[in-house]
Amino acid sequence: MASIVPKTIVEKNPIHYDQVLISPTSVRVSWADNIASTYHNIWLRDHCQCEQCLHPLTKQRLLNTFEIPSDIKSTAIEQSKDGLTIHWNHQTHTSFYPWSWLQRHSYNPRFQKTFLPKKQLWNHEIQQNSPVVEYDTVMKSDDGVAEWTSKIEKYGFCFIDGIPINPESTQKLLCRIAFIRTTHYGGFWDFTSNLAKADLAYTGLKIGAHTDTTYFTDPAGLQLFHLLEFDGEGGKSLLVDGFRAAQILCEEDPNAYRILSHIPIPSHSSGNKETFIQPSMPRSIFTHDNSTGQLQQIRWNNEDRSIMDQWSDPNDVTLFYDAIRKWNEILTRKDGELWEQLRPGRAVIFDNWRVLHGRSAFTGHRRMCGGYINRDDYVSRLRLTNLGRERLLETLF
Repeated sequence: MASIVPKTIVEKNPIHYDQVLISPTSVRVSWADNIASTYHNIWLRDHCQCEQCLHPLTKQRLLNTFEIPSDIKSTAIEQSKDGLTIHWNHQTHTSFYPWSWLQRHSYNPRFQKTFLPKKQLWNHEIQQNSPVVEYDTVMKSDDGVAEWTSKIEKYGFCFIDGIPINPESTQKLLCRIAFIRTTHYGGFWDFTSNLAKADLAYTGLKIGAHTDTTYFTDPAGLQLFHLLEFDGEGGKSLLVDGFRAAQILCEEDPNAYRILSHIPIPSHSSGNKETFIQPSMPRSIFTHDNSTGQLQQIRWNNEDRSIMDQWSDPNDVTLFYDAIRKWNEILTRKDGELWEQLRPGRAVIFDNWRVLHGRSAFTGHRRMCGGYINRDDYVSRLRLTNLGRERLLETLF
């Protein structure tokens, strides 16, 4: 998978440094492990953490960035065991920067920050040891939520066992992470295959691996399903690790990966009379972090794909169809599919930016409930329950 991995440095307590070198425009700190960081004067002044420059309660900048001279200089620099004190020639201001802060926020070079569980790619063998939490554990404490969200972050999905078989309890479970996102399908769903909404989810038809809400500018972050009632045959749920599939595509056909990383795909939701939804800006299947190059999001639903008639280069047409054919072939490989027959009392939640889902066709009565959660709200809860507010503030300020 295409990525740029920053250098990793292990934060020590206390942080050790070898020397500080001062130039007219920057400060260079050499760390004890033969790595040196360079900081521009204007950047250091802009990021002063004192109460005059940063509101202590709201954590919002009070400093007028635009008054800082582009050629700002230090009049004196003092080193101590705790950090660096810089006296500035502008407004005779003094700033203090702890060594740990300087190392944590180094940008030249940039150090990799690893605070949360590393993503673990998986195939069908995960069925032997699938991530799971107990309903009571999640409902009783934030430690339970931390366990739950860390498993979602690591594997992209998690089962929840022991849920009372009613929509009210399921809704309360989902709200342990964040508020439920309301869409044209409503907020919390409770539905059967009666086509109450004009969507394939409200039928008994087979649905291939896909991500939801590709037609939103901001697709849903998490999605939860809880089967409440089932009297019929079929209806197995399918999960595929999209990040693993993307990695395979990048290794086997780098050009296809490149094509699917830059060609925008229009999509729509127009089956219901009261809605005609399209993203304000169509996106490609793969979205990457601009600073690291790492894959951040998969957006793929062939059923919701609109007419593609806005090619920037008509020569891309055949390349695109070859690329999605290869992509589909990888997604449908049996060794990458996790099939699970959901049952009342067991729900599944998954990262809609990573894990694709689907189901086999079914007959009979099948009642499902669930809902969406915004990506940013999920990540907020993940960080707060696993790291705590104070540690999070340290990573920002």
